[in-house]
Amino acid sequence: MIKIYKPTSPGRRARRILKPDVAKKRPLRKLTKGLNKSVGRNNGRISTRHKQRGAKRLYREIDFLRDNAGISGVVASVEYDPNRGSNVALINYANGDKRYILAPEGLHVGMKVEAGDSVEPTVGNCMALSNIPLGMEIHNLEVNPGAGGILVRGAGNYAQITAKEEKYVNVKLPSGEIKKFHKDCRATIGSLSNAEKRNIKIGKAGINRLKGKRPSVRGVAMSDPKHDHPHAGSYSTSGIGMSSPKTPWGKKARGVKTRKRKNTNYTVVKSRHDAKKRK
Repeated sequence: MIKIYKPTSPGRRARRILKPDVAKKRPLRKLTKGLNKSVGRNNGRISTRHKQRGAKRLYREIDFLRDNAGISGVVASVEYDPNRGSNVALINYANGDKRYILAPEGLHVGMKVEAGDSVEPTVGNCMALSNIPLGMEIHNLEVNPGAGGILVRGAGNYAQITAKEEKYVNVKLPSGEIKKFHKDCRATIGSLSNAEKRNIKIGKAGINRLKGKRPSVRGVAMSDPKHDHPHAGSYSTSGIGMSSPKTPWGKKARGVKTRKRKNTNYTVVKSRHDAKKRK
């Protein structure tokens, strides 16, 4: 649900925030820890520009592994997590264990979730790709079997199973790329919550400062291309004036291939760049 503010100030006039339907309570203490930020510095020297500390927040330890196989759990609450776009759900397992998981769309308090090979493919359940029906939406996808999910974890994202082979399963990722994953890799059923996050508008620069983002100056707005930026110069309004964009240190910024893991190229069935080439 998108919340619209009354136009009492220029910052509130254009502001749109996401107002999720979550429990208004503090997170479980034993599943949280303090979040120490490096603020883009290494021994005092700036290693990443335009970063600052931002507002303090607690980190919720998320169960990406889902290794409670065969033990049913009940959703105790759906909560807000300031460290990610989607909501998180607190699960109370039958053995007394409590864990946070990523909350998919449609997961409500009181629902049961399980993980294992013999569970039903319903929202919130975690199972191997070989047991998930074709075309079903999944998230929290593993790359290596048993290592925990690392793909498809952003708000509103989901992947789809398109085909099954002998020991591989073809999965269409949110980027449009189709890749092969081992059939024993696990994923969670459903698409992630907060799909309307893309429609929010911060309204004012102070929100970015609370997020830990410092102001940045465009290269074309600078004056000296030798000392300030390669895009700088007197004709700042006429574009960058070169064939390809550059970083402040003179290296190519776009169109440069950075992929080094060529040993995994065989897993790419359809590249996410194919549609761009046709255009």
